[in-house]
Amino acid sequence: MSQTSTLLYALKKSLKAEGLTYEDVAKELELSQASIKRLFSEENISLSRLDQICQMMNMEISDLVNKMTEQKGQLQNLSVEQEKELTDDVLLLLIAVSVLNKWTMEEILDNYNIAETECISKLAKLDRLKIIELLPGNRIKLLVDANFGWLENGPILQFFQRTIGQEYFNSHFNHDDECLLVLNGMLSVQSNGEFQRRLQRVAREFEVINQEDSALDFEQRNGVTVVLAMRNWRYGLSQYLKQYKD
Repeated sequence: MSQTSTLLYALKKSLKAEGLTYEDVAKELELSQASIKRLFSEENISLSRLDQICQMMNMEISDLVNKMTEQKGQLQNLSVEQEKELTDDVLLLLIAVSVLNKWTMEEILDNYNIAETECISKLAKLDRLKIIELLPGNRIKLLVDANFGWLENGPILQFFQRTIGQEYFNSHFNHDDECLLVLNGMLSVQSNGEFQRRLQRVAREFEVINQEDSALDFEQRNGVTVVLAMRNWRYGLSQYLKQYKD
């Protein structure tokens, strides 16, 4: 995540903590709510507007930078060995994904057939991995950074590709809460790179929405998995394509 993205994420968290919405920001900046959403999604907020928003919260831009720095001190990635420890224990991985989605221990026990002692044991392992801090009363404090992610081509992503992919796509994607888009085209290297950057912005926006919805009651949220993929591929027909030589 770029510094701009991290700074704006800190700004959104601060606005939420103050009970301020995009509508409040729009009124302060004398813009439409749609314009404010676009400024945040495109990460295109000028310093003067950033200063105005900070003033709404009786903050300076320097205070916001300090908040961003505090967030950066949290865990952003696990090591290969730590990820492998999760994939070697599917229940541990399941609980890790649950706590990353802000589940409490009670919610884990309510939704999975797990003994309380076993759940506490797994949470203790996550505490040792520094993903969480297990507090008195078995309360869970998440220790990961806002842009925490699994290692690229690491054990976790390899595990999901190996075991989850086929199950994931075994759907007609015709329910209201499902969507499957398959796009085909021919892009230049530059356009390909630009589109990938836009996909990254969509991914960051998903994380922001996920963080915002974590404040809702558990019953108001449903598990969602988004797969964003892009590659040079022609439906396995490359063996039939003409091969041109210089």
